[in-house]
Amino acid sequence: MCTVYKCVVAICFASLFVTGCKEKENGKAVNEQPVTHDTAARDTAAHEPHAVIEDNNLYADVDISPMDMSYFPAKYPQMKIADPNIAPPVMRVIYSRPHLQGRKLFEEILKYGQTWRLGANEATELNIFQPVTIGDKKIPVGRYTLYAIPKAGYWTIAINSSLDQWGLKQDPARDVVRVQVPVTYYNPPMEYFTMVFEKTDTGANLIMAWDDAVAKLPVKI
Repeated sequence: MCTVYKCVVAICFASLFVTGCKEKENGKAVNEQPVTHDTAARDTAAHEPHAVIEDNNLYADVDISPMDMSYFPAKYPQMKIADPNIAPPVMRVIYSRPHLQGRKLFEEILKYGQTWRLGANEATELNIFQPVTIGDKKIPVGRYTLYAIPKAGYWTIAINSSLDQWGLKQDPARDVVRVQVPVTYYNPPMEYFTMVFEKTDTGANLIMAWDDAVAKLPVKI
């Protein structure tokens, strides 16, 4: 009986060993899916539609570059809960947030001198709720889009009047104003592209940060 039992155990072990070898030869393990550089780069690919995470969502795809918004003043919606009669916010920005995923920002994602949509997916949108001044231009209340042209020492930020479009097709003829802003490097690295407002003596800066690069667009109120 012991001999029969030992034979059965030996056969089962051999079967598992052969199966494991075949899976190893195929270059994958059970329940693993291959990850490619193309998959990692989809959130900023120039001609792709929304890059999505495969989660079998029945109603809406889950985008790999999540949409977010920042207000000035910060946390305005929470402030409005505390005071329903609060004055309207000054502005907010709505954008999608690509992330590095192991890539180098200025070698594999952005190129100096080439237009960038300041995010991913749809055009990044700037909502102005109170008149402001950007550069030497007074910007009235309204909806606008934003894009940038990065250079090594500065970025050109454009405020544009085209709306509800994919972020790759900017029309420079519809620029409301262009402003050159300095960029700094060797800042604490940011995995996700981030846009937030910081209060200043004259209004606010729109901070644009990704990897170790930070640019700030001054906005006067």
